[in-house]
Amino acid sequence: MTDTTPAPAPATAEDDVFEQKAVRLAKRERLLAERVDAAGGAYPVHVPVTDTIPALRERYADLEAGAETGVTASVAGRIVFSRNTGKLCFASLQAGDGSRIQAMVSLAEVGEESLQAWKELVDLGDHVSVTGQVISSRRGELSIMATDWTIAAKALLPLPNMYTELSEEGRVRSRYLDLIVREQARTTMLARAKVNASLRETFTAHRFVEVETPMLQVQPGGAAARPFVTRSNAFDADLYLRIAPELYLKRAVVGGIDRVFEINRNFRNEGADSTHSPEFAMLEAYQAYSDYNGIADLTQELVQNAAVAVTGTTEVTWADGTVYDLGGQWDRISMYESLSDAAGRAITPETSFEELTALAAAEGVGVPEKIATHGKLVEELWEHFVKGNLERPTFVMDFPLDTSPLVREHRTIPGVVEKWDLYIRGFELATGYSELVDPVIQRERFAEQAALADRGDDEAMRLDEEFLRALEHGMPPTGGMGMGIDRLMMAITGLGIRETILFPLVK
Repeated sequence: MTDTTPAPAPATAEDDVFEQKAVRLAKRERLLAERVDAAGGAYPVHVPVTDTIPALRERYADLEAGAETGVTASVAGRIVFSRNTGKLCFASLQAGDGSRIQAMVSLAEVGEESLQAWKELVDLGDHVSVTGQVISSRRGELSIMATDWTIAAKALLPLPNMYTELSEEGRVRSRYLDLIVREQARTTMLARAKVNASLRETFTAHRFVEVETPMLQVQPGGAAARPFVTRSNAFDADLYLRIAPELYLKRAVVGGIDRVFEINRNFRNEGADSTHSPEFAMLEAYQAYSDYNGIADLTQELVQNAAVAVTGTTEVTWADGTVYDLGGQWDRISMYESLSDAAGRAITPETSFEELTALAAAEGVGVPEKIATHGKLVEELWEHFVKGNLERPTFVMDFPLDTSPLVREHRTIPGVVEKWDLYIRGFELATGYSELVDPVIQRERFAEQAALADRGDDEAMRLDEEFLRALEHGMPPTGGMGMGIDRLMMAITGLGIRETILFPLVK
């Protein structure tokens, strides 16, 4: 007779996590049952902390192996390594910045009952507070020789393996774990904070004022993009998530804030890839009595100062080890001239639509017929012929008029506007204008955009009467720029956009 009982299924990682959680829940129950007062248990409201781990590491950086300080300190951190022996237990406590200190729990210092409780109740991932003398172990490890300890927060789920990186998908979905286990994640988060601080410092040095503009708007504007639509019950109306703050910041310039900037969140209902996110951080700035040349100078300074704030130099080292120089004076090239040189034929604002269409077809460059214009073809051809060959940071100057409805016409070149795009690492980092301030021409440009929308261009801008009314009160000559903060981080770190955003949107 044959035994047909199926073999038990092999244990999975999920099974192991389930078992560990059950064990930890039992420890939680014990901690709650044995607590003396509300300050104890698995999740006390307060634990002793007199010093931070980074501060102690800095203060005692030169402490010799085996030395004692005679100083008692209380520190708290997450346990990321633990080793229990008979009469002495070791644990590495990690602070939020990744710095660590060793906790030593010995029979001689804490007594048998406390030592046994440590062995039975403390797990990897738990937050603990330890109090004791600051010493250096015989191996030279800065340590706290504990005389007392307490659980600060009981972890019910285990940490990932500290020596095996999470997958990219795991990192972005569980960034809190990524921050615990991976130094690069912590470094990137801190670098972003330094970048934002540097941007504000540079603007302050140039006497700019930081403002806030609405995220919910009655109608979207300031960029060629498809918006997210939401509904306001209070106003019984559809509203749009901001695609750009431009039209509101220009209102501020009309109102007399001659130098204004905003670091904001924008939302565009479009694709997501290695350089695009539906929700992203944006910097926009406007300087009255300047133009696209002056705002280019400022943008270069902003980026270079941010690089120095993060790395100490304008030569940045990317995640793959590549060294990229953001220093010096950046190149400025003409879109039409650089395209002509690369294509081997003269392409100007006067080049016919038919000639551009034929060239695009020959090169396999596609632009949907319903939205194809002279300018769109020129820009697509430029990306095809020129974009991939840019190595240094480069301002690409002087764009076609029909793709730039908010930009002033070039002062000497017909059919061109005073606009630049800044390319770094092969992607567009920022764009800058000599702003269009003539309300009559602006109305005409909006009408042209409306015609494109009627032809099926769902990214075309809409006519904004409130903005036009502001312009009719007089806006001074102004240079403006917009720059993606996420992309600035990409330029400095060499990482993809999802790595530079702390909590990126994922399905």
